[in-house]
Amino acid sequence: MLTIKKSILSLLIFTGFFVTAQNGITISDSILSNNIYRKYRIYIPNSYNSSQAVPLLFNLHGYTSNALQQQYYGDFMPIADTAKFIMVLPEGTAPLGNQYFNAGFGPGANDLLFMTDLIDSISLNYNINQNRIYSCGMSNGGIMSYYLACNITNRFAAIASVTGSMLKNWFVLTPTRAVPVMHIHGTNDGTVPYAGDATFAPVDSIVKKWRVHNQCLPTPTITNVPNINTTDGATATHYLYSGSNADVEFYKINNGAHTWPGANFVINVTCQDFNASYEIWRFFSKYELSMFTNISNEDKVNEFQLFPNPANNELYILNTEFISSTYKFYNVLGKEVSPLLLYNGFESKYDLSELNSGFYFVYRYHNNTLIDCKKIIKN
Repeated sequence: MLTIKKSILSLLIFTGFFVTAQNGITISDSILSNNIYRKYRIYIPNSYNSSQAVPLLFNLHGYTSNALQQQYYGDFMPIADTAKFIMVLPEGTAPLGNQYFNAGFGPGANDLLFMTDLIDSISLNYNINQNRIYSCGMSNGGIMSYYLACNITNRFAAIASVTGSMLKNWFVLTPTRAVPVMHIHGTNDGTVPYAGDATFAPVDSIVKKWRVHNQCLPTPTITNVPNINTTDGATATHYLYSGSNADVEFYKINNGAHTWPGANFVINVTCQDFNASYEIWRFFSKYELSMFTNISNEDKVNEFQLFPNPANNELYILNTEFISSTYKFYNVLGKEVSPLLLYNGFESKYDLSELNSGFYFVYRYHNNTLIDCKKIIKN
């Protein structure tokens, strides 16, 4: 990824960022997570309307790279403009000199906490559809997306990995629910080998793992991607494992290198027969987190209601679905707080007098499964 990083940086400088047409704005910001200020970039399309809840896409950079480079290399901006979703590009940390996400590597920040804190922080300022949060990334960013799928099953509806993998030291991890997965990988990847090595699991084993876990059919539908660019040095084959409500899709890039198919920056052997960003969003757009909860369709009738909101010292939670529910309160830093429960039943009443003024999130659980989330303001 180091060579890619240098090449992208040079291209960005000489092109002045005029890479693709875009209609939104990019904001650089930071949040406090685990007592560390963590940076990120966020792309807001002009189509965003705060009255409508929109999806949130995590786009994670590779090892030694950064959020700026990933924004233009794995480019989702034109897609976000028309599909009306917000994209966030977190920055990793560099405890050993090179920036990366700590996807079970050892030293480094708590990036699982960082990602959940980032969701909560962004949800304070933008109307995010909590059922439609996704993660994808390049190389280390793809590895981190798999790590999120295995460890944070109640926040991300689906994930995708481009040139990433799963580490052998946590390959046995299994999430508590089916997770839709798209994997894109070149057979001639010299950084994250297709056949695996002492660190990375083989790509075929990863695809099989998720196919089995999601209870997909063992025989895929195989399609040769039209070879529309005969000079790029690569072709692509698409494998679709269906048969459940969480498909597994695999794009095998024949002779492809450690690169993002369809990228504007052609580095080494980059397949130009399809655009990875468009295919990832096509895949993500089919899924919502609520499709994988344990609540039956008969139970999913109405959302729970909070009132008054903003609240002063008392908050009422109305459960109109007549199913057993528990509620947890979190502040903007992702820390659980515990207001006094005065009554628990059809209408729960909470004493907020001990809470500081500000924003809080109320998470609703049924049988330990997250099924809804709402934001409140404490005056």
